[in-house]
Amino acid sequence: MPDSDRTLLTVEGLRVGFRVPGGRIEAVRGVDFTLAAGECLAIVGESGSGKSVTARALVGLAGTGASVGADRLELDGLDLRGIGDRQWREVRGGRIGLVLQDALSSLDPLRTIGAEIGETLQNHGGGTRAERRARAVDLLRQVHLPDPEIRVGWHSHELSGGQRQRALIAASMAADPPVLIADEPTTALDVTVQAQILDLLAAKKDAGTALLLISHDLAVVARLADRIAVMHGGRFVEQGEARDILVDPAHPYTRTLLTAVPTTRPRGTRLSLTPIAGPPPGPDGCTYAASCPLAADSCRTGPIVPVLREPGHAVLCPRTDEPWPAPPPPLANRAAPAETTGEDDEPATVIEVTGVTKSYGGPPAVLEASLRLRAGRTLGVVGESGSGKSTLALLVLGLLEPDAGTIEVLGRPWSARPERERRALRGRIQLVPQDPLAAFDPRYRVGRIIAEALGVPGAWAARRDRRIAGLLERVGLDPSLAGRHPRQLSGGQRQRVAIARALASEPEVLVCDEAVSALDVSVQAQILDLFVDLQRELGLALLFISHDLGVVHHISDDVVVMRSAEIVERGPVERVFQSPEHPYTKALLTALPSPEDVLDDPGPVARPT
Repeated sequence: MPDSDRTLLTVEGLRVGFRVPGGRIEAVRGVDFTLAAGECLAIVGESGSGKSVTARALVGLAGTGASVGADRLELDGLDLRGIGDRQWREVRGGRIGLVLQDALSSLDPLRTIGAEIGETLQNHGGGTRAERRARAVDLLRQVHLPDPEIRVGWHSHELSGGQRQRALIAASMAADPPVLIADEPTTALDVTVQAQILDLLAAKKDAGTALLLISHDLAVVARLADRIAVMHGGRFVEQGEARDILVDPAHPYTRTLLTAVPTTRPRGTRLSLTPIAGPPPGPDGCTYAASCPLAADSCRTGPIVPVLREPGHAVLCPRTDEPWPAPPPPLANRAAPAETTGEDDEPATVIEVTGVTKSYGGPPAVLEASLRLRAGRTLGVVGESGSGKSTLALLVLGLLEPDAGTIEVLGRPWSARPERERRALRGRIQLVPQDPLAAFDPRYRVGRIIAEALGVPGAWAARRDRRIAGLLERVGLDPSLAGRHPRQLSGGQRQRVAIARALASEPEVLVCDEAVSALDVSVQAQILDLFVDLQRELGLALLFISHDLGVVHHISDDVVVMRSAEIVERGPVERVFQSPEHPYTKALLTALPSPEDVLDDPGPVARPT
């Protein structure tokens, strides 16, 4: 049994800053926590909150130009403040393992997986070359990598995303470090692979490893965490037992995060709160004050003193006893008024895919797929990486031609047609991509990016600018952003620009390919609400492709499930999620994490009402 009373890591007053042109950024501003053997502390927060900087500071990798200070930074009796490079090399891998989010960039593309693991073993006294290889095979077996004797000789690019992540975990625990830091280890992984990674980390914790889990996803940390620290603006705004945080959150930011998780909210309700416009806080004020519905003037000026709600549950907010505002209004009816066919008053079919097959020269990427999308409705397409979802999207968009089968768009033949014959329909079906930054020309400003899709001659500049402003306002952006470059926008703002561009040609169909998978949970909530509002206002049909079952359940009317290029199940979303018929669908739903996982008895997680 792990010695849970043995504190391995003690952090008091951790501060990390970076010098930037014109000043200094305080990324971490006085963080305190302890971590014991066999315990999992989860640090939860969105991009820019300071979570990853905190994790990297613990292994001496805070970044170029970083200044790190702490009142106490101790690893099992070793004071980490001021140790040299040689000692840090002994700590990394030997006493603290670090699992990063992006395994592809973390693993050396020129070395095999076995060599990657072997280096860690060699650096920490791992025996002969043969012994290191045998140990690498055993570690890959422990992380459930298929055929470890073969894959130990593979390079990282030869593995799938989930396999690379498991290989990275194997490398990080090769020297059996007593502390393991996992920084967003499951972000962007399929739900079943995510479940495997979480089970693996849980096994390490149960064996006595102290686990520091970094995530923006409360549903994920509920599977593992004993305690949770919620981070915003470089500070812990709430810290306590996992059950207390998830069942009865106190800080407004924690409540907002929980409200935004699709699996905690009934379909038809909003996920995001109405943004609060307010002046930015001062240096001693609450970092969440500008967005908080409970903020008072004192919150913006500070200082904010922690409140001990109960033993071990500290909250950095003086307003926790104030009543929460009325909930946002329900989303409009999901099915927008749409043209009907006259048969049972069903909306008209806008996309018809019949028996479509597509291969890239090997096994089919899509095999005999058939689906129907109706006007004003959302059809979700779910499945793991490699199931054929994105290939299906490209076929529907007419960017790939099927090897067999047919596709119709708005009642007209679409596949196997010359592009000149499809051009008249192009504007009526548009794509919202996963990564707008990669899709936009980085040289263009937002106004020009949208103007390209308008087709308005340059001589009509006034009309063009009015249309651009109107489109930006429609997606909740200030028209002044038209003068900025994409890199000057946040991830959520860029995704809204992508939606505005897609709306420019007044389409009837939007194809959304993993359109929210790279977004923080609260930004994701805003975009999902926006899609539903736009669908109601404009009568849009959405083909919504995602590996996130919680998102698909929340936004979709109907769903198809893909596995290994085939559609294995289809039907109304409530029927498929409540009474799945195919074993694969059942497996996906079983693996779906939720904050409710922390409860001993099934039931709703407490949330603002």
